[in-house]
Amino acid sequence: MKTMKKLLISIALITSAHLPETFAQGAGDQTLPDVELSTADGGKINISTYAADNKITIFCFWATWCVPCKKELNNIHEIYEQWITDYNVEIVAVSIDDSRNVAKAKAYADGQGWEYQLLFDTNQDLKRYLNFQTIPFSIITDLSGVIVDKHAAYVEGDEYVMEEKLKELSAK
Repeated sequence: MKTMKKLLISIALITSAHLPETFAQGAGDQTLPDVELSTADGGKINISTYAADNKITIFCFWATWCVPCKKELNNIHEIYEQWITDYNVEIVAVSIDDSRNVAKAKAYADGQGWEYQLLFDTNQDLKRYLNFQTIPFSIITDLSGVIVDKHAAYVEGDEYVMEEKLKELSAK
């Protein structure tokens, strides 16, 4: 019996180490980096400036070829206005499409009516800094730009899990 219990605990630990990252409580003291990305109008913005805007910020990484990414951003779009009112949140949709597909990403976002700030990480500098492999990938930063949550992948309804974190942050 004792051996079986040890075996089950070992399997659980090994399995959990290989599960994809989901909404992670206490993502650490990682702050927004000093990385410059392109804006939809062709300008540049330093990501670290979002730490000074006194808003909870969600960065959603996506690409035009990623169906779950587009589903996540479209589902969030349906409740985004309420989030702005309730939680003082800003969503930044960060495309990791290469430079050849920037126009396609802009056209898609415009066609969906997204009201998000649209940025382009064509060299994947921010992606490398955050050290993630798959998209969709989202991070939530608190009012001071500290990354407090990370999430990889998307399952229908994850936006409501994200909302719970927004409630928690806005209550502080």
